[in-house]
Amino acid sequence: MDQAEQLRKIIKAENAPTRPLARIITVTSGKGGVGKSNVSINLAIQFRRMGQRVIILDADFGLANIEIMFGTVPKHNLSDLIYQGKNIKDIITWGPEGVGFISGGSGISGMYNLDRDNLVKIIVNLAELDAIADTIIIDTGAGISNAVMEFLVASGEIILVTTPEPTSITDSYSLLKALNQQSRFSKENTIIKVASNRVATAEEGQQLFNKLNAVVARYLKLPLTYLGAIPQDQMLARGVMQQSPVSIQYPNSKSSKAFEQIARQLTVKETENIIKPRGMAAFFSHIITGRKLNEKSTESL
Repeated sequence: MDQAEQLRKIIKAENAPTRPLARIITVTSGKGGVGKSNVSINLAIQFRRMGQRVIILDADFGLANIEIMFGTVPKHNLSDLIYQGKNIKDIITWGPEGVGFISGGSGISGMYNLDRDNLVKIIVNLAELDAIADTIIIDTGAGISNAVMEFLVASGEIILVTTPEPTSITDSYSLLKALNQQSRFSKENTIIKVASNRVATAEEGQQLFNKLNAVVARYLKLPLTYLGAIPQDQMLARGVMQQSPVSIQYPNSKSSKAFEQIARQLTVKETENIIKPRGMAAFFSHIITGRKLNEKSTESL
């Protein structure tokens, strides 16, 4: 069976109710330095403690935040899957408490320049993650680059991390505005959730969300959901310096407790079946179709 035939079978099977599909949560921010990767890592750890199998895809190819914060150096990344003949299991690094992560490296940007056969190979391999993980957290780059927009457009569930800094709020709005202008973005099939990070109090977190939500509702007509507040916490910063996530290093800290609460809220929302899992084949097919495959090529798959 060739790879194109495999891909046809995978995508066809995604419509079957019996095929398990991973829940994909994309974590993003309007600007760098707001704690986006910390949110991704600590939510992954909290999900693991709830019994879920979790893999993080580090899609910020300019940085290596996930591996630095885990204190683990991966042997392989997505580029090795593309160019070195590795399979998906070869490039998963297992971090603390059994959280898996995949380093995107230059493979995230490089995949847009590949030929069709190699693109199909990537999608077929990534589709295998549905059988390995219950939840896949995609940690994007910050800002409104084309690469970030493509991940967000393909996502059914987005967590937007913002802080009380005026630049963070305006950049969060700019990101949502850019996303709303994407021709392939579907607001009906996307839930955008906001996490207020580095706030002094829970009330400040709620006020931060209310401020952003008011502007977004007025000018963009995009519904936002509030996830909760993550307090400014010296223990979180100390954990970063020790290359150990705060949920592991300081499990009783106020930020760790906040991550636990947000993870539980996300789990409750999942049980409400608001979002139909898309699976990794559909997710990456959506991304690559927008950049690489024309309509004729897509139909041939």
